Amino acid sequence: MKAVRSFSLLPFTFFLVFCCLSASLLTLSVAAQPRVGSEQVAALLGRIGDRVERYYARAQSVVCQETVRLQPMASDFGPAGPVRELVYELRVAWDPAPSADVPPEPTVTRLIRTVNGRPPRPGDEPGCIDPKAIASEPLAMLLAGRREQYAFSWRGTGRTDRRATVMLDYQTLASPAVDITWRGECVSISPGQTRGRVWIDAASDDVVRLDERLVTTVDVPIPRDLVRMSGPGWLNVERADSSIRYRPVTFHDPDETVMLPASVETLTIIRGAAVPRLRQTHVFSKYQRFLTDVRIVQDPAAPQ
Repeated sequence: MKAVRSFSLLPFTFFLVFCCLSASLLTLSVAAQPRVGSEQVAALLGRIGDRVERYYARAQSVVCQETVRLQPMASDFGPAGPVRELVYELRVAWDPAPSADVPPEPTVTRLIRTVNGRPPRPGDEPGCIDPKAIASEPLAMLLAGRREQYAFSWRGTGRTDRRATVMLDYQTLASPAVDITWRGECVSISPGQTRGRVWIDAASDDVVRLDERLVTTVDVPIPRDLVRMSGPGWLNVERADSSIRYRPVTFHDPDETVMLPASVETLTIIRGAAVPRLRQTHVFSKYQRFLTDVRIVQDPAAPQ
């Protein structure tokens, strides 16, 4: 799963936007087993990919509120500075693949609603550490045509959020080139190798958690015209961890229960950045489902 994250450089603002804000309805045909071979894992991944593709085809009818809190952290990981809070309207969008050789490209789209509790003002520019308006959807890695970029393995069984779960580990097979894009003093980075773990409810077969982290540190050269006097010429991405948790959301008329994101937490450590340690928390609420006759069905547990 590619990570595109965002943060702050020395005085520069370094944005490494994590492709993390996603909705996932997926069911796997799997029982908790002590040992599972590669053939069973491959068959399981095929079923997951089909399920994810069907999910994306219908997820465009679901929108929610995303509340993002950006907290700079001190060296002891205590708060360092004020929190920036952003509220978005969020939805998943995608177009089916134009051909069998081209994987579909699902994305998350955001529409800003408030900045620190107030409506955005005309001319407000997104900060470098703010989530991008359009970002990759993380479960796309499980689609056919993308899974081949990862090595998946059976990890075992356990409990997550009071549920019996089974686990799959994954890691990128090759070290992809680091994608670096500068926009003024902001830089977007898609790091190279990552590894992660997927937790699956053993009874309902729903994904309940998805974690990811970097395999190695990433060095990012700073353009010569942005290097400060006697300042470092590089940024070093030491850590980029993310954890997505899901919860069942029930809609009525007609009745339907869907596993959707509950929260995302990310922690990024970037040596040489203006904000070297940043914790991002994303909370998803007020789910609504749009039906074909334009009725809106709201998550009954959502606060009013």
